[in-house]
Amino acid sequence: MLIAETITQTASPISDYAIIVNPNDNVAVVKAKTEADLAVVLPNKHIVTLKSEVQPGHRFATREIPVGEFVLQYGQPIGTSLGIEKGELVSHQNMSNDVPIVRDLPENLHTPEPDYFTETATFEGFRRSDGRVGTRNFILIVPTSMCASHEATNIALMSEFLHYKREIFPNVDGVVALPHNKGCGCQDGTNLDIMLRTLSNYADHPNVGGVILMDLGCEKTNLKFVEKYLLKREKEFQKPVYKIGIQEVGGTQKAIELGLKYVQEMLPLVNEARRETFPISELILGVKCGGSDGFSGISCNPSLGYTSDLLVRSKGTVLITEIPEFCGAEHIVANRAKDATTGRKVYETIDWYKDYASKFGAVLNENPSPGNIAGGLLNITIKSLGAMSKAGTTRVEGVVEYAEVPENRGVNLMQGPGYDQESTPGLVAAGATVVVFTTGRGTTIGNAIVPVIKLSSNTATFERMSGDIDVNAGGVIDGTETIEQVGTRLFEHIQKVASGEIQAKAEILKHREFQFWAEQTVSL
Repeated sequence: MLIAETITQTASPISDYAIIVNPNDNVAVVKAKTEADLAVVLPNKHIVTLKSEVQPGHRFATREIPVGEFVLQYGQPIGTSLGIEKGELVSHQNMSNDVPIVRDLPENLHTPEPDYFTETATFEGFRRSDGRVGTRNFILIVPTSMCASHEATNIALMSEFLHYKREIFPNVDGVVALPHNKGCGCQDGTNLDIMLRTLSNYADHPNVGGVILMDLGCEKTNLKFVEKYLLKREKEFQKPVYKIGIQEVGGTQKAIELGLKYVQEMLPLVNEARRETFPISELILGVKCGGSDGFSGISCNPSLGYTSDLLVRSKGTVLITEIPEFCGAEHIVANRAKDATTGRKVYETIDWYKDYASKFGAVLNENPSPGNIAGGLLNITIKSLGAMSKAGTTRVEGVVEYAEVPENRGVNLMQGPGYDQESTPGLVAAGATVVVFTTGRGTTIGNAIVPVIKLSSNTATFERMSGDIDVNAGGVIDGTETIEQVGTRLFEHIQKVASGEIQAKAEILKHREFQFWAEQTVSL
């Protein structure tokens, strides 16, 4: 007994160095770089001595994991042991990516509605004529093709220097453009539908108060073609809309001059909108992650999930995408569906993406980037189990296509890639009026018309990239905050950003990345 006590005294509690996410796990995730021969005491009083140094976000075995036994994190299999010793670093050398494929779904599945709050928070937004509420009020210039993107960009830039002054137009958030590389030389079918749906939903977004549509004139997606598509929509635009044909008006310079004139005409009209107080239920939150690390699924993603639950319980809407990052966790998402029909749609959405990727010789386990892997996300299963927590714990109400606006409030799953520059625009086109983007390594992406709030998984990244990241969830790793505390703090931050009291740092830095998701290549 004395010997055991002496050993315990020379070892440190594991909580000083690592996190065991679930009591059933056989690995621990290291919080800070640890050296070989470090001895730690587990919650069951057993001692583990590390066999090598372990980098932050990576994991070591808390017991021997024999060949063929599952390696467990989040209480779920994340791989299969190739023979892992107690205290050994878990890596691609001693763990395969093999995990069981689970597709259980009760035919009588019925997930109860969330426990809604009787009183909810508010924010200050812009009521549009169709009843929707925006968090920003932009003039948006939409080129119908790449052939008009140069002119659209120049109109937006010159307008913000020459005509738009915040002190004169306090209710206008700016003049922005959506340059892109599509619209001519493109094939008919799904790709074209996605492009047109995305552009039209941006033009009709509640964060947009006025629109200029531009074409060159001879491209496939010219103004007449786009107008025909827009006329098929059930609702008409009820905002100032101007059109410019570059060939028709006499070329680049004249098109830019006309665009500047139109902006001048629109600014006072768009400025007539006023912020009013609305229940937080009118907010549509897009949740996204990028540049993730081994801490993302432990700190920032579940913290955002807690925020998502607060919003859904306030009868708001949460949109989640990144379908490649559901692989290995799809059964958890499907069983969160409101009913079996919706659960099957979850599986169908993921199976479609797997089939789509296979056409290009890709597999979804290729999703983790070199930065992800360096940060501890060794495979897609580890990444997925952590990524899915962004949407909280309430039931999944519906599944929609890329850039498609959901019919139901609550949590909705949108088809789409993991690639940040394509998935974020899709969330916005689907109606998100605020996006929260979690990151472990540090991602800078933003959006032209919607504030993108960054939430860091760890304090080191937050401090190193404080000019780009808005909120830190690193306290969960450091032990200074709980998931609930970070989630509540994030919710309050969203209220302020949505109300225009403060800007997201991506807005301040004018990050306006925009790219369509297209099927000519596979994006993971």
